[in-house]
Formats: sequence, C-alpha cells, structure tokens
Amino acid sequence: MKKLLLLLMVVSLLAGVAATGLVMAKEPIEIKFVSLAWQKQSIEANKEIVAEWNRTHPDVQVKYIQGTWGSIHDYMITAFETGSVPDVFHYESAAIVGFAQKGYLAELNSLMSEDLKNDILDEAWKTTQLENGKIYGVPFLWESQITLYNKALFKEAGITPPTIDNPWTWEDLREAAKKLTKDTDNDGEIDQWGVGLGLKSPAKKMLRLSVGFGGKFFKKENGEYHVEVGEAEKKLLKQFYAMLYEDKTAPLSGIGQSGSSMIPGFLAGKYAMVPSVGVWARQQVVVNAPENFEWGVIPPIKAKTQAQGVGTQTLSIPSASKYKKEAMEFIEFFLNTRNMARLAKGDWMLPTRKSTMNLPMFQTDENGWKVAMNSAKCLEAGPWQNIPGFPEWKNRVGNPVIQLYLKDKISLEDAAKRLEREGNRILQRYK
Repeated sequence: MKKLLLLLMVVSLLAGVAATGLVMAKEPIEIKFVSLAWQKQSIEANKEIVAEWNRTHPDVQVKYIQGTWGSIHDYMITAFETGSVPDVFHYESAAIVGFAQKGYLAELNSLMSEDLKNDILDEAWKTTQLENGKIYGVPFLWESQITLYNKALFKEAGITPPTIDNPWTWEDLREAAKKLTKDTDNDGEIDQWGVGLGLKSPAKKMLRLSVGFGGKFFKKENGEYHVEVGEAEKKLLKQFYAMLYEDKTAPLSGIGQSGSSMIPGFLAGKYAMVPSVGVWARQQVVVNAPENFEWGVIPPIKAKTQAQGVGTQTLSIPSASKYKKEAMEFIEFFLNTRNMARLAKGDWMLPTRKSTMNLPMFQTDENGWKVAMNSAKCLEAGPWQNIPGFPEWKNRVGNPVIQLYLKDKISLEDAAKRLEREGNRILQRYK
C-alpha cells in the first residue's frame, strides 16, 4: 500500500512539473527590423546577419522588413502616430534628430555597452546625439566625398595624381581639369571634359564640402539657429561656378544629373574626373567598367583643410517599442566588428567602428579602399545635424536656389540672400 501511495505521489509530482513546464513555455519574442539596404550585396549581408542572429537566439527572433529610402520618412511618421512601430529601424542622422526632439525615439545611452560606445568614432556619435548628450541612434555607416579619375587620360596629359600625403587643392583640381578638357577629333566641340559635375541636388554636397573652407551656413545665437551665407559659405559655390562658366571644363548638362549619372560618361572617357561623389560610387565603376579600364581615387580636395561635414546611417529604437532591451542586444550583434565590415563592404561605405576600420580588407589599394578609408579622418559632424527643419530647408530652399545660381539664372549675392531669407522663414516655424 505504501509503495502504491509513493508511486502515485511521484506520478502526481511529475505531472505537476510537466504542467508547470507547459505553462512556462512561451512563444519567442519577435523584433521587427526595417532595413534600407538597397544594393544587392548589402541586402544579402543584412539578411545573412539576421539569419545568424535567429539561429543563435531562439527566444528573440528578428523579422526582416525591407524598406526604401524614398518611403521611410512617411512610413515612420505613420508608425509613430499609430503606435505600430518597428523595434529597430535604419535611417539617417539628420532625420532621427528631429524624431528624437519630438519624443519618438528611445534614449540609447543606458542601453548600449561600453564596448560599442568606445569603439565608434566620436565624430560619428556627434551626428546622433542632442546637445544634452543623449544619443538616439547608433551610427554605423558614413561616406566621404572623393574624386574618381581615369588613369590613362592622366598619363596622356602628363598629370601626376595627388596622394594621401600630398592632396590637391581646388585650384589644383581646376588646373588639371583644364589640361584634360579637349576637342579630340577637332570638330570644334569638346568631347573630353576635365570634370563631370552631377549637380541635380547640390545643397548637401555644397554644405558638406564648404566645411573645409570654414563654411557652416547655419549659425546659433541666443539658443536659436539661423541661416547665414558669408564669404566662407560662398567659396565652394564660386569654385563650381568657375568650372562651369569660366574654365569651361565641365558640361552644363551635369546640372540636371545626379553624381551617379556621371559614371557612364566617366567609363566612356567623356569625363576624365568625377569630383565630389560618395565613396559608394566605386561600386558602380567596378561593376560597369569595360575590360582594362584603369581608374583611381583621389583623396578629399583641400580648401583651408580637407574637412568635410557628414551625416551617418543609423539604427534607432522607437520609444513605443515593447522590447527595447532585446532590440539593443540585436543592434550590438548586427553592428559588431565583423558584421559592420560586411555591411560597409556591401554598401561600399565607411564603417564607424575603429576596430572595423583597421581590418586588413580596408587597408588595400584594390578598388580605392585605402584612400577611401583614410578619408574618414576628414569627416566631422555636419553643422546642420541638430537643426529642426533642415530637411525642409534642403529640399525647398537649398537645392532649388543653388541650382538657379549654378544655371547662371541669379547672381551669387542674390542666391545668398534667398538662402538666408527663405531659409530663416522655414526655421522660424520649427522654433
């Protein structure tokens, strides 16, 4: 009888344990991740990293959502307003600062590890933090502006390209462009241009490169920002105008084309150089260059300095996310040293982690990686990063007004006045 009672107690105990186990068993947490990767190699890298996370983290599964740069802003505004937010989303620093100021984003300072915080360059962090030091996005990719050049045309013209240690000034670039601009078939028309300038949306390019002249465009007084276009801000605009109308080393058709649209002409020998394009443009050359086409990368052009203003690509967590801790753990994995290298390679961009930048794969002359990576030392957070209303200023004032100047429709002085007057009206609405 005692044995029977003991047996029944054991069976009952086991059944209770089993039942408890069933009660405690939970479905894995699902984290939604919106990625803006668009190049084939980059999309593959994103999906592979997510798959690796899911294999090694059965309790926290990541759902990959493919977004686009053209729709992400409206997508996130709708998500914030409805509360149906992704847990992690990919965007850019200039935009997320505005989101943070509206309370849409989680502060990451206390969520991230010291390793991540210390390994990412300080200038990159400056692009995603407010003036109070609070960080709202992890910067992981950024780009410098470089110049692509045709090695055969340089050799033919007797031009020695600049090096990392001996960079060109804008005047050096213009002089070389004059030697490279030719009417090769003597029909009275130029068919080999010194430079191809893609100026369809010129505002951000001008702001970034004007930093080397000391230009800021946005000044802060008494706690408020305003647009100010002085001599330092005008210097780069003058250089581009001179190449178009004084030196006549760049075709006017480039005013209506993007930087990437100049690549086919570069590969066809129409442009000897394509200045001020992002480091990502090298991918288009590698993929599309004809056989035996020799090309190289010229380091950032020097003004007073080689400094360039920059924004970053970022990963952020909405404040409405229910899984902030798990989302940050995923970000740390997604952006570890090895994975950031895969993402940078996939997008042909520069990584922000020091440990990633020092990897041998980025210290090679192949495809211009060494020059591109070295150019990261020229990058600093753009003066526009923390300015509410900057995206609207860029699209509604900066791009159209600068284009009118480059089309020779208005003077530089008139352009400066309009950038200030119309720009300040926009900034006033964001106060």
